[in-house]
Amino acid sequence: MNRRSRSSQLGSQEDESLLNLTPLIDVVFVVLIIFILIAPMLEVDKVQLSSSFQEAKHGTASASSPIAIHVHEDNSIWINQKKVTLEELPSLLKQERQKHLHQTPQLFHDKKAHFGTYQMIKNAAEGAGYEELDVILLPGSSG
Repeated sequence: MNRRSRSSQLGSQEDESLLNLTPLIDVVFVVLIIFILIAPMLEVDKVQLSSSFQEAKHGTASASSPIAIHVHEDNSIWINQKKVTLEELPSLLKQERQKHLHQTPQLFHDKKAHFGTYQMIKNAAEGAGYEELDVILLPGSSG
């Protein structure tokens, strides 16, 4: 019996070393080619950095769009110099969309504000029918 168990072990080891990896390699290459072809077609969010905090504070950076959304360090949201809550934001954005059909809202976001606030504003803008949102990151106060 010892000889049989040894011969069966040797036979299984030989079978394992003869695995054909060609189909696996073919699949990996096909997936790689698909990613290479599809990657340039993916949409990437555009992020525009403000040149200085003072420029955005004085309104020169928001002159290109009548819809300016500001998020301050304390996560407070201001739309066109009026403080709003997250609950009010979708309806206000829909109103602004009706007033300014072909304008893209600009979001001035302080770097110390939470990312979740940005995400909720982005979702509200998409819900209001906007396809683009210009994001301008504002530096927080140092110290």
